[in-house]
Amino acid sequence: MPSITTTDVVVLGAGAAGMMCAIEAGRRGRSVAVIDHAKAPGEKIRISGGGRCNFTNMHCAPANFLSENKHFAISALKSFTQHDFIARVKARGIAFHEKTLGQLFCDGSAREIIAMLTDDMRDAGVRLELATDIQEVGQVEGGFETRTSSGTWHSQSLVIATGGKSIPKMGATGLGYDIARQFGHSVTETRAGLVPFTWASNMHESWGGLSGASLDVQASCNGAEFDEAMLFTHRGLSGPAMLQLSSYWREGDSVTIDLAPGSNLAAHIKAERGKRPKVSAWTVIGEVLPKRLAQQLGQAAGDKVSRLADLSNAAIDEIVAGIHSFSLVPGGTEGYRTAEVTLGGVDTAKVNQKTMESRLVPGLHFIGEVMDVTGHLGGHNFQWAWSSGVAAGRSA
Repeated sequence: MPSITTTDVVVLGAGAAGMMCAIEAGRRGRSVAVIDHAKAPGEKIRISGGGRCNFTNMHCAPANFLSENKHFAISALKSFTQHDFIARVKARGIAFHEKTLGQLFCDGSAREIIAMLTDDMRDAGVRLELATDIQEVGQVEGGFETRTSSGTWHSQSLVIATGGKSIPKMGATGLGYDIARQFGHSVTETRAGLVPFTWASNMHESWGGLSGASLDVQASCNGAEFDEAMLFTHRGLSGPAMLQLSSYWREGDSVTIDLAPGSNLAAHIKAERGKRPKVSAWTVIGEVLPKRLAQQLGQAAGDKVSRLADLSNAAIDEIVAGIHSFSLVPGGTEGYRTAEVTLGGVDTAKVNQKTMESRLVPGLHFIGEVMDVTGHLGGHNFQWAWSSGVAAGRSA
């Protein structure tokens, strides 16, 4: 007969949010078990930031998050801020540095963050059950029953920290959404976020050859605008600017890109016309933009005028306008396979924003990526994991 273990809190998921929640609950004297099907905890932490973990952002604020309820994240983010997590990192002696736009990374390895969390769980008396499949979850008298491949757990509180669908090769599933629906919660539309775009079929052959070229751009879509780097790949467009926009993009929408933000390109070309009248406009543009990109833009424009001397001011202005407002309709995105996050999730309407507790089922909590709260690129999603985890851990 399968064993039955009784504990105060069961946390499903040993990721950033789940471990943070377990630490807080354990420190309150609650008995806690964290269950995950993975063989190691914190796998998304381990691979993030090129193995150095972009663990938070100095400028993290509610404005950095997408949700059908844009106010939902405010309470948790204020209750446990990026500065609170940074204090824990410093106390642990983990060296870190700030990159662009407030992004904080470990100087060494992301494994240092994982070790900090697992050590804190151990010190708080948390039991960690890995390589354990979750088979069935239900309500019983006094709380919840969680049946797993290694036995059954009875708990007063149940915390769903199973993440979203992004990066399925790491074991990501929609389990958390299924559990939410089982208990009467609705789930908003889910889709891949912070993910590279793919070329439309009519652009793949000609534009795919720019793979490896990168530049700083100002990119916009559906009212969102980002000033960051863009990278051309064989498959499409990547880099921070494109990953950010992907969270706002819908199939069929166009993306507008200023390929030379902040530059007075028209004045530069007109000045060069007086110095080098026989030179092509696209040659001059190739001295400002990546050369291969300038050549491709010229080919795409079908420009047959080769000499600057033959271009009027109006013609130069028209060429430059196309560079400052380059527009395309992506064919799609690379999907969950390479997405950093899942947009959408458990609807926040029936969840307490201070405790992450279900308003439908007392003792049931949802935290982290499984919820309809998605951060911008740059450490914001980890901060949501820390903040929502702490919020639930203080009440579960």
